[in-house]
Amino acid sequence: MKVIIDRFEGDFAVVEIDEGNFVNIPKILLCSAKEGDVISIDIDTDETLKRKNKIDNLMNDLFD
Repeated sequence: MKVIIDRFEGDFAVVEIDEGNFVNIPKILLCSAKEGDVISIDIDTDETLKRKNKIDNLMNDLFD
């Protein structure tokens, strides 16, 4: 998904998610981005699977 930074308001960036729809994203997540920048948001399935496996292992260790 791509979003466009419309403006900054306080600690938030107001981004356009599709034509005419806007949401606030914490500014800290956007580092050095500026108004007009296009930001890509994607799901890292490999990292998600690694974290899930790690949590599963911790849970198994805890309850075994």
